[in-house]
Amino acid sequence: MPKEEEKFEFIINHESDIPKYQQLVDGITNAIAENILQKGDLLPSVNVICKTYQLSRDTVFKAYSILKDQNVIDSVPNKGYYVAGETRKVLLVLDTFKAYKEVLYHSFVNNLPDNVITDVQFHHYNIDVFKTIINNGIGKYYKYVVMNFDHAAIPPALSAISKDKLLLIDWNIRAEKANNYIFQDFGSAFYDALIDAEDLFKKYKKIVFLYPDFTNHPWETVEYFKKFCADFGFENEITTNSKKFQIEKGIAYISVSDRILGEFLEQCKEKDFEPGKDVGFLSYNETPMKKFIYKGISVVSTDFKEMGTKAAAFITHDEETKCYVPTKLILRESL
Repeated sequence: MPKEEEKFEFIINHESDIPKYQQLVDGITNAIAENILQKGDLLPSVNVICKTYQLSRDTVFKAYSILKDQNVIDSVPNKGYYVAGETRKVLLVLDTFKAYKEVLYHSFVNNLPDNVITDVQFHHYNIDVFKTIINNGIGKYYKYVVMNFDHAAIPPALSAISKDKLLLIDWNIRAEKANNYIFQDFGSAFYDALIDAEDLFKKYKKIVFLYPDFTNHPWETVEYFKKFCADFGFENEITTNSKKFQIEKGIAYISVSDRILGEFLEQCKEKDFEPGKDVGFLSYNETPMKKFIYKGISVVSTDFKEMGTKAAAFITHDEETKCYVPTKLILRESL
């Protein structure tokens, strides 16, 4: 049976742009996440909420209906509404939606308990969008998993989130010492992967790194590419103008953009070049389809599935998390 109702106060901002029913929903889910409300606790009646917070019955009924649909609360005739489950909401902020981010996302949500609800949002490397997402989410979530980027306003935007509830993922940029994190290594690990492919690169007269002007990939990778070529005596070139990209026989290409990969394969078809023999290609970031494209595309990639699994562990365990996910080379026919 539901426990006797204890005094629980909502905070309703009548001047906010957030609908009042959503404020009620958020207030209850947040209270459950913080263990202020627990399974079996009775909630204030519709009449009490209406009178106390100057809300309409329709507003309160809508909030309670949403929570019932989510199996967060339930009701008993003549008893009222009570907390049915310990549902917790998590905010996952990613940069953009790409195939390898989908791998991360599914690994993350599939490793969470059924009582955890994930809201996913994308900032698209836009600091105003990023700040809006974070500001609107303050206090509404049990924990926050954020893929940040290189902008001075990132740390101030995240400062309102308690460090023990914030996890930074993917890129070690604008992070603070106290932050929890799960990062990939865009530098030395990439360098080590190139060393593993050294013998294959020797088939080609030059290596060209395709770093298009539209990419947000860390420049650190390019610096380690230059170091690799200098250390092992490879003639090399860095190309940033994607509009002038034209493949040449005897060249191996490295690209951080799948858009460029598509252009490369199209030109191979037009010029009758065979990847892995006439030209080489090493792609950045593994996706489910790259093993099937052509005869398989060689990739250097972090393990996004492991990143998602580790991020889910941060949600379910109150433990400090500070680690790097391994980066590895996967060789296929394109190189």
